[in-house]
Amino acid sequence: MEYVERAEWVEHYSDGKGFRLLGDKERRLLSEHVPAPAEGGRVLEVGCGTGALSVFLTTLGYSVDAVDYADSAITRAREEHPDSDEVCWICMDIERGDPADLHPGGYDLVVLRLVVPFLTDRTSVLRRLGERLRPGGAVVVITPVAAHTPPERRGIALDEDEIGALSGLWERADWFDADQLAVLVWRGACLTDIGATAADGQRPGGG
Repeated sequence: MEYVERAEWVEHYSDGKGFRLLGDKERRLLSEHVPAPAEGGRVLEVGCGTGALSVFLTTLGYSVDAVDYADSAITRAREEHPDSDEVCWICMDIERGDPADLHPGGYDLVVLRLVVPFLTDRTSVLRRLGERLRPGGAVVVITPVAAHTPPERRGIALDEDEIGALSGLWERADWFDADQLAVLVWRGACLTDIGATAADGQRPGGG
């Protein structure tokens, strides 16, 4: 998948566009498998778009750092969710930006929804995010799967080999289905080179 320039995403959100709405099954799986700690928790959402998932995560007991590298997405998120006091909206490129704005104390949960296929170096990004997890924390990736995606839209999805390679970076990897989206829950980062080539965006046929 080619790196999508920031200007393209800025235009996307400026034109009032979005992505697939957060589904009830996704909400249920998140509630069941990654609830906030009893004392409350902190989550990082990467690629928050207009913020629907970030706001939902606050209902699970999390404070949220919501990151997107399109300033138009952050603007819309603030406008559409003006009362979301538990969300900190941050404009930043997770691959190339300065992580100084991220919470220094780490996160109980990191979520990437409809984002990972667009990363140019998935392994590196996911490792860095894994290093920010607090003990017992999890990374959740929600992604289209190639088997359920039309060939002309292959670039927005991961196939089973790509998912397997990325899952190999973690001690525990669970895969759940949410209306033909894969909900991947990874825990206990294993910083090895297992499957690195397949995971780094080197997909057959391009995207």
